Amino acid sequence: MGKRKRLAAEARKEANKTTYFASLRNVPTSPRKMRLVADMIRGKEVNLALNMLKFSTKEAAGRMEKLLLSAIDNWKQKNEGASVDDANLYVKTVFVDSARILKRLRPAPQGRAHRIRKRSNHVTLIVDSKISDNQEN
Repeated sequence: MGKRKRLAAEARKEANKTTYFASLRNVPTSPRKMRLVADMIRGKEVNLALNMLKFSTKEAAGRMEKLLLSAIDNWKQKNEGASVDDANLYVKTVFVDSARILKRLRPAPQGRAHRIRKRSNHVTLIVDSKISDNQEN
C-alpha cells in the first residue's frame, strides 16, 4: 500500500471513531419504496423519528426502525455513561443505495417472455449529537 493511500485510510479510520452509524444490506424492498421512508425521518430528532416509524403503515418502516435502534445502540457503545436524551441525538443522514437485482421471467402472450426485476437495496443511517455542534459554536 502506498503512503498516500495509507494516510487516507488512517484518516478515514479516525473519522469513523466519531461517526455513529448502522447499515443494512440486501433488503428485499425496492430502493424507491425505502427512500420514501428515509425521506420521512431525515433530519428529525431520534425519538420523533422512532415514533414516526412505529406508526407508519409502510413495510419498510419496520426495517428502518430496527436500523435506527441499532444506530442508537452504536452511539451508546462509543459514549458510555452518556444519556441519549441529554445528547439530543438526531438522524444526520440516511441514504439508500441500489443492491443486486434478481431477474425473473414471466410468461407473456404469443410465446414471449417479459423480464421481472426484483430489486433490493442497502441502507446506511448516521446519527449525531446536537450537543457537540453547540459546544463548537
